[in-house]
Amino acid sequence: MSKTKNIFTYFTKAETALWLGSVLLIVISFIIFDGINYLTLAASLIGVTSLIFCAKGNPFGQLLMIFFGIIYGIISYRFAYYGEMITYLGMTGPMAVFSLISWLKNPYGGNRSEVKVNRLRGAEIIFMLILTAAVTVIFYFILDFFGTANLIPSTLSVTTSFIAVYLTFRRSAFFPLAYAANDVILIVLWSMASFESITYISVLICFIVFLINDIYGFISWSKRKISQSREIPPPSS
Repeated sequence: MSKTKNIFTYFTKAETALWLGSVLLIVISFIIFDGINYLTLAASLIGVTSLIFCAKGNPFGQLLMIFFGIIYGIISYRFAYYGEMITYLGMTGPMAVFSLISWLKNPYGGNRSEVKVNRLRGAEIIFMLILTAAVTVIFYFILDFFGTANLIPSTLSVTTSFIAVYLTFRRSAFFPLAYAANDVILIVLWSMASFESITYISVLICFIVFLINDIYGFISWSKRKISQSREIPPPSS
């Protein structure tokens, strides 16, 4: 009985409302604009559920992100967004595996449902930016070679995605903000796709929902970083 109670009290009322509202919007947009590509619906629902767990600093969110990366990569391939496909299948998905391991190995005070927030130092930030620049240049030519649709925004998506997965792996409170920046670019990409087929409007709305959730995630992690710095964590069991 206590375990059931914990499940229902784990999320705050605001988080529950955010998740339910996100799911409802995704399902309604799928029914109106698509109704056929259930793979898109599955990816959207898995993705938004992943975000609400990640906002809590729960490693389960990273596990869901692995599945989301695989499905979203397939969807991107269908529209010739090879940048998105390569990014999620070759970078976001695999990095989610490493992030899952990192989050599980760094629980806050022994609580495996909450990861310990990490603070990046200046030298590592510079290293991350240099590495990001190198990845961006390399991917630009790779995507150009494969004839990727909307090359510039696709390349920028790689840039923001790399920063996001790096910060996620390093347990930085700024990783949701990087994902929010990536959401903005993806909103542009799928807006372009929607001009060719209205079925992609459901994907567009999905990333609008993701943007809202990532903004909440940044707020949540910012509060978590402050609270963890003030509290004395309980001893590990």
